[in-house]
Amino acid sequence: MQKDPSKSLVQQVTRASARRRWRGVRRRFTGLTIRIFGVNVIPLLILWVGILYLGQYKESLIRAELETLKAQAQLFAGAIAEGAVRPVPVMPRDPPDSRIYGPLLPREPEEVEALAPDLSRRMVRRLGETTESRTRLFDTQASMIGDSFQLVGPGGVVQVTSLKAPPDDRFDFSDFIDWAGEMMGRFVPLTIDLPPYPVCQDKKARTCPDVTRGLDGRVSSSAWKDPDGGILLSAAAPVQKIKQVIGVVLLTKNGQDIEDAMVRVRRDFLRVFLGALLMTFLLSSYLSRVIGKPLRRLAVAAEAVRLGRTRGTEIPDLSGRRDEIGELSSALRDMTGALWDRMDSIESFAADVAHEIKNPLTSLRSAVETAAKITDPEKRDQLMAIVLDDVKRLDRLISDISSASRLDAELSREEPEPVDLGALLERMCDAFRKPLARAGLEGLDDTGGIRLEIPEGGPVVVAGNQGRLAQVFRNLLSNALSFSPPEGIVTVRVLRAKGSVTVHVDDQGPGIPENRLEKIFERFYTERPAHETYGQHSGLGLSIVRQIVAAHGGTIHAENLRDEAGQVTGARFSVVLNTV
Repeated sequence: MQKDPSKSLVQQVTRASARRRWRGVRRRFTGLTIRIFGVNVIPLLILWVGILYLGQYKESLIRAELETLKAQAQLFAGAIAEGAVRPVPVMPRDPPDSRIYGPLLPREPEEVEALAPDLSRRMVRRLGETTESRTRLFDTQASMIGDSFQLVGPGGVVQVTSLKAPPDDRFDFSDFIDWAGEMMGRFVPLTIDLPPYPVCQDKKARTCPDVTRGLDGRVSSSAWKDPDGGILLSAAAPVQKIKQVIGVVLLTKNGQDIEDAMVRVRRDFLRVFLGALLMTFLLSSYLSRVIGKPLRRLAVAAEAVRLGRTRGTEIPDLSGRRDEIGELSSALRDMTGALWDRMDSIESFAADVAHEIKNPLTSLRSAVETAAKITDPEKRDQLMAIVLDDVKRLDRLISDISSASRLDAELSREEPEPVDLGALLERMCDAFRKPLARAGLEGLDDTGGIRLEIPEGGPVVVAGNQGRLAQVFRNLLSNALSFSPPEGIVTVRVLRAKGSVTVHVDDQGPGIPENRLEKIFERFYTERPAHETYGQHSGLGLSIVRQIVAAHGGTIHAENLRDEAGQVTGARFSVVLNTV
């Protein structure tokens, strides 16, 4: 049996679309979205815990209903005592000693106050119509005289029973709220432990505690649990005539009003809770889209930059948001630009290194090849001198290249510390004055060819690495002294400013060509005096100086000094650093 290729293609497309939908769902519900939703749901959980206090609210409703029912029972007992009590003749009892002395002479019957049965039943019926509670009247023997839920007529007794409204088959949001409230009641029980209701017999109600307490002359009320699991409230009050208990009024009422009140409270609570939950979900989704989606875009772009081999991938520009994510986007874009610049710098540096090393190697190769063919000892010695110079030049190049390549890493690892710039410059100038004095080049005065000018007002302190800053001014002083004439003066001047300090290093040399003022800071660029032999410098000194100054957050630039006639009288290198 052959498979239908069209069906298999449809199945593949269906599975692929299902995978895409699942990936889309996973992207929408990321870890950040779940965390945002979880944090926002915590206040709702606290609100949900507050539902436990509804049990106290239910107890307060029961107490209020019992107080009302007790007051009604006292009111009904007073009305019956005033309107349904009649004098009844009763034969007096014989005294206890009548059995010894014999019966007394015949006596007249005595009249006592007692409940009139017919009149009492009518009053109980009329009083019961004014309330929703069931009213029953018991005599002193706990026998029931009247019941507001019974109609007595020629045909006998008719029992009155309250019927519930027919159920509505329609299902709406209120029904859903009621169902949710019922489920909530199962998981968070709000019921109060009540004793089961004792069935008070119609003829003998001594089994009812409230009736018993009423016969003792006390007013009482109780809450019970009926056979259906609901609440049943009862209250009893004695019917008294001149402090004589002649009956008991018992009022019973179901707790449907309390249950309805609790249902309304649960319904309102659930509506507020579901509304707050919906708003929480919508706000969490909004926050996830506002925060999580741009972060995901930035992460994807950063990963693409890491894996990409071209510069076509860019970090999204979200700087228009004017918030932390916009700042992160700008920082990532700047970091990516710095990364590409660093790669370009490394590429250029590698090319320059190869070019600079190739020159002495070529010279070495030519000298070695020629030396093998020359028999004249004098010329061979000249060639060996050339080889020695090229080896020294290679050694100098490799040392400077190694120092320049390690500079960024070392500066990134070192912690800045306060540096007294004035004291540092004094030590550097003294270090150069001593060899100049030994060479007999003291200059025009006693400065030893170097003049240092530091303003008063306390030390000039900058934050940085003292060793690297010393390297900066060592290179600048060495460069200035090499271009100055033998009797020239190199001036180091320190100028204070608000939040910064500027150090000028001036020489009296021939100056710098105007088109080379920036080029002299490039790697391997050499512009040396005529009296120096070619190859004594690698051309990395000023490049390293600018690199160190930039790492300290400063700037350096070069310019020519001119006299009033506009003639060049020397060169100036200005270093600007931030003070502490």
